Amino acid sequence: MTQEFSGSRHVDHHPPQDAGLGARIGLGLDRHVERLGAQTRVGGRTSTLGRNPSPRQLAWHAREQYAFVHFSINTFTDREWGYGDEDPKLFAPTDFSADQIVGAAKAGGLRGIVLTAKHHDGFCLWPTMLTEHCVRNSPFRDGKGDIVREFEQAARRAGMDFGIYLSPWDRNHADYGRPAYLEYYRKQIVELCTRYGTLFEFWFDGANGGDGYYGGARETRKIDSETYYNWPSIFALVHQHQPMACTFEPLGADLRWVGNEDGVAGDPCWPTMADHKPSQAEGNAGLRGGPLWWPAETNTSIRPGWFYHADEDSKVKDPQRMLKLFDESVARGTNLILNLPPDRRGRLADPDVAVLHAFGDAQRATFAKDRAQGAIASADHVRGPGFAAANVLDRDPARYWSTPDSIHTPSLVLDLPPGTSFDLVRIREFLPLGVRVDRFAIDIDHGAGWTEVARGECIAAQRVVRLPTPVVARRLRLRIVAAQACPAISEVALFRQVAPVAVQLPAARARDVLPSSDLSVVSASGSGAGALIDNDPGSVWQVPVAAAGSATVTLKLARRQPLGGFILTPSRAVNTDSAPPKRFVVETSLDGRSWSKAASDEFSNIANALSPQRILFGTKADAVYVRMTFIGLAAPKTHLAIAGIDLFR
Repeated sequence: MTQEFSGSRHVDHHPPQDAGLGARIGLGLDRHVERLGAQTRVGGRTSTLGRNPSPRQLAWHAREQYAFVHFSINTFTDREWGYGDEDPKLFAPTDFSADQIVGAAKAGGLRGIVLTAKHHDGFCLWPTMLTEHCVRNSPFRDGKGDIVREFEQAARRAGMDFGIYLSPWDRNHADYGRPAYLEYYRKQIVELCTRYGTLFEFWFDGANGGDGYYGGARETRKIDSETYYNWPSIFALVHQHQPMACTFEPLGADLRWVGNEDGVAGDPCWPTMADHKPSQAEGNAGLRGGPLWWPAETNTSIRPGWFYHADEDSKVKDPQRMLKLFDESVARGTNLILNLPPDRRGRLADPDVAVLHAFGDAQRATFAKDRAQGAIASADHVRGPGFAAANVLDRDPARYWSTPDSIHTPSLVLDLPPGTSFDLVRIREFLPLGVRVDRFAIDIDHGAGWTEVARGECIAAQRVVRLPTPVVARRLRLRIVAAQACPAISEVALFRQVAPVAVQLPAARARDVLPSSDLSVVSASGSGAGALIDNDPGSVWQVPVAAAGSATVTLKLARRQPLGGFILTPSRAVNTDSAPPKRFVVETSLDGRSWSKAASDEFSNIANALSPQRILFGTKADAVYVRMTFIGLAAPKTHLAIAGIDLFR
């Protein structure tokens, strides 16, 4: 819906939460907007500054950070992607508690839950009658349970929003890739949109087509995603039932992918985009003044993988790493969706819970007090009554400081209370007017004149600038260095970071993987293969590989061992000339001459996820030698890149 601002109506005067834009920022904010420079409309019209956010996008921006929950058949098969032939009876959590998971997410400062109602294996976590491959044919609650319902109710009890992930790809369904599957999939969408109350987000994964069970066909099916799904009709179906649910990812959706699954937004990360399917680099950076308001959602997992694996208990992101994650996502104006994978009990494991509590406590303490309160604000230019510099301090997201139309590069000064100490500066634009500021700078005055301490591009929903060390200043100045219209700044706030309590993660379990000291490289395609077994994800084995070419490495074990599988860790570097492998063949040998195949398959979503790939052998393989052949590249690049190989005992 397009809304034109005229008049002085102001519906919502409630102040925002300390770390939020205000849950109702999109409602009734048409106060003082009617003549503000080049941007005069809200709700999707294009102007000289690019697109504006819609009401549901405004509400989405206000959430800032929320949880992803990957919980399904894969939790019990120790895989990241199920093939689709799994027996529903495998889904058997022993002590499921949605309240425990939601409570830990809330303790971590997350404001909502997006649940994987169906992953690529096709197993449905709600008791649908559309397929037998669902929770009603599992032991959970004696076949009478509904995981989606329990999460939805737990979220409501906790005062958190609820959303749904529904994979378009279905490796179980016999008709996937044919018209009949689309009817089935649309019925699933309607069930989920009409049974579980108000949804804030509906997540459509980009993984579509490949090998699968497909009702017993066990074949590879490829589809053209845009043509096959007709995404505009899918989004319209969601919004017919859930008008405030933001859709995620394909072109035409409300939200875009940030271009990696490591939780790193571009700096800057513009919320506007070009009107075409973006590359990873384009998704990471956005496009200044683009014709689409298509903001980035930054996704990553608290663990290396998306589903729970016991051997990753020692690899949970610690609270200090979570601070860096905040700086690279939320602080750059994107929303963070942080994955929290429950274990086979149906609960979050102790290390994850401890990290969430430590990080959440630190952030609540940090943002509890705005140290700019009590300051006196002034500016070299003010538009007039209602646009005063003091508006940046009043904690009302509907009020902002602005200047006459012709003034694009003004300055605002805060005279601070004596002894004000801070190391975080948060700046926000009045988002219904879109992105007005291109570049900004922050200066401080200790009493001897101004010193620049930071500068950046793009403010938009917010920028949280972290100074290297805390400072005590008499004055702070925000300088708008470049803008395409007169600025509309709704907030300048100052905070002092409270360090999170350290969390002791469990040691890696020796029984899970062979220590790197037990492995050596016998031969390899190209040099540098030692990086595969040096236990350093920052070092990478990189070799040139043609589109249909291959590369091989042979490892020798210190002694004969029974092996159950391997983990491949791809390089996390994005936007380079290298890519992870597409397929693999693994062979084992006792003498280095006679070889037996242990496994062969395609890596799951490895080009996009860049997360560890966990491959289990069908049967135990006694080995002294392991030969791995990597075939093709998962993306159109020139070099193969792998950061590490671990072997399961």
